[in-house]
Amino acid sequence: MQESVQTVAVVDLGSTSFHMVVAQVRDDRWTVLDRLREMVQLAEGLDEDNCLTVAMQKKALDCLSRFGERLRDLPRECVRIVGTNTLRRASNAADFIAAAQLALNHPIDVISGVEEARLIYLGVAQSLPEAQIRCLALDIGGGSTELIVGERMTPLYMESLYMGCVSMTKQFFADGVVRKKQFERALLAAHLELQPVKARFAQLGWSMAVGASGTVRTVEKIALGFDGCREGVITYDAIQKVYEMLLTAGNLQDLKFKNVRAERINVLPGGLAILMAIFEALNLRELKISESALREGLLYDQVGRIHHEDVRDSSILQTIERYQIDKGQARRVEQSGLNCLAQVADAWRLTHERYAQFLTWAARLHEIGLAVAHDHYHKHGAYLAEHADLPGFSRQDQRVVAALIGGHRRKFPLTVFKALGSNAELTQRLCILLRLAVLLHRSRTDEKVPDCKLIADDRGLHIQFPSGWLGQHPLTQEDLHQEAHYLKMAKIKLTFE
Repeated sequence: MQESVQTVAVVDLGSTSFHMVVAQVRDDRWTVLDRLREMVQLAEGLDEDNCLTVAMQKKALDCLSRFGERLRDLPRECVRIVGTNTLRRASNAADFIAAAQLALNHPIDVISGVEEARLIYLGVAQSLPEAQIRCLALDIGGGSTELIVGERMTPLYMESLYMGCVSMTKQFFADGVVRKKQFERALLAAHLELQPVKARFAQLGWSMAVGASGTVRTVEKIALGFDGCREGVITYDAIQKVYEMLLTAGNLQDLKFKNVRAERINVLPGGLAILMAIFEALNLRELKISESALREGLLYDQVGRIHHEDVRDSSILQTIERYQIDKGQARRVEQSGLNCLAQVADAWRLTHERYAQFLTWAARLHEIGLAVAHDHYHKHGAYLAEHADLPGFSRQDQRVVAALIGGHRRKFPLTVFKALGSNAELTQRLCILLRLAVLLHRSRTDEKVPDCKLIADDRGLHIQFPSGWLGQHPLTQEDLHQEAHYLKMAKIKLTFE
């Protein structure tokens, strides 16, 4: 049998470094072909108003234009690019992302802190021994710190804390001077962030603690110069020695290490304070170092999507169970929606697989708001879909699903769709199909819906029902008149016969 071979790429736009991994996938195995990393330090480019400065945007875009040269010829479905804490925080993130997507020639997903934690764990878990039962994984990034307890490839509990090596250094060591009093203040700030979550982590327990990414690897490299320190492991004693070294030097400019870049030393005090606080709060004895992190987790997730093992589908099913959504009605609406999509996909430029995915997810969750209240349940549902932690989903994906849910009945929310930017027009068309599917199943029974013929163009939609069917279903006919009125207010033409 011939093996399926594809080239895929993942890009992590972190607050400290940008990483890219290109791999060749054969069935469910991959081989890394290329790695690129540049220490952009995006988080340092946030001003007092949380805007990315012009200078930082230029620095980042120059890096991404180099990445883009490697990615340009890869198909969209084979590339995944994610932004993390700094792009979550930046008030002008949308403008920067628009420019960055042009440089990369691929879309960028901004992911939540919890989704970042999930992907980090997937990356770390790949480097764990097969027999390992439960693991604590941590990653101190530039703007956030992720802590996860999991078993094998399954995260059990995840937290993303609002502190990182760049932000902490910027807050307490901006002048590059390290004093005992400043460090104690930074350490206290880290403990305050850990206070609400440490009891839950202690309750779960673990048999191995593993650290990933820049800060822990920097501390490990420095600690290798101390007597008794082992490669691949950090102890609390080693952290104390690095701390004493910082105090003795007094100024970061006076610290020089052959195997550590100056950019890493510049953000070391904040990262070290966070690492020390984690050791103290969680009573860690030692921390093993993982060579894998977020980008490897992204790669694992991307390969799963290629092989139709999409965690987003699992997230939707778990949400259905959690909110006790009527599965029968969700199934009926989904099937009718997809049948309608098949008829208009070419005319409405909805042929890509992702449009069927969005319609499916929205159909399955369109009644989620009933868990809050019947009145305005579509609005409650939109809020839940946008703000819930849905593993595998980017923020942009959740906004699209939320817009479809919020627009599936009553007034057509044109302003909500316009806020989606480049996704606006096609998402509106998906919503029209969802509204039609919901309308056809108002009876909430398994009665077969008619074999309608849909004719779509840029002006709107025309529906042809079997002869005599509308006359036998006056309620549906009245619903269609009302629907035509709602869509007319949004300058969309709906006709039927």
